[in-house]
Amino acid sequence: MADARIAPHVILLPVKAGFIVLTLIAALLLNLLPWSGAALWIKPDFVALLVLYWCIEQPRKVGFVAAWLLGLFMDVADGSLFGQHALAYSILAYAGIVLHRRVRMFSGTPQVLHVVPLLLMNDLIVLGIRAAAGADFPGFQYFAGSFVAGALWLPLGVLLKLPQRPKPDPDHV
Repeated sequence: MADARIAPHVILLPVKAGFIVLTLIAALLLNLLPWSGAALWIKPDFVALLVLYWCIEQPRKVGFVAAWLLGLFMDVADGSLFGQHALAYSILAYAGIVLHRRVRMFSGTPQVLHVVPLLLMNDLIVLGIRAAAGADFPGFQYFAGSFVAGALWLPLGVLLKLPQRPKPDPDHV
């Protein structure tokens, strides 16, 4: 096991496109699980979380097209107003790409403090489109998922960087 003090200085391997696609598909599947009760209110938008993560970490590999297509898929899968998630995810991708250097400059809590407002903005866009279409306000618990997603940001970053860590050199002791 590597010393924790050395970990920030490890040069990560490039992320594979297949891994990004796999994580985005997993996020779609998590969003499509039949959530109910209290879990429904605290469920984060996993697709928004992963789109934001990859737009911040790999802005040249994940961007508007991926966000738009994932949003359209979520609209069809949810049976919601066509284009609402696509628009929200595209704006989220734009914010992630624009702020990627700033967010990556921080570590820990300051990073989460940048991410949560972006996820809340995503929820506000979806909610605004629904309201314009005549839907009722679901209550302030609707925004709880963004805070849960913010709490998942740091563990998610550690988990998604594991495949990028170089294999330990057996000759180096």
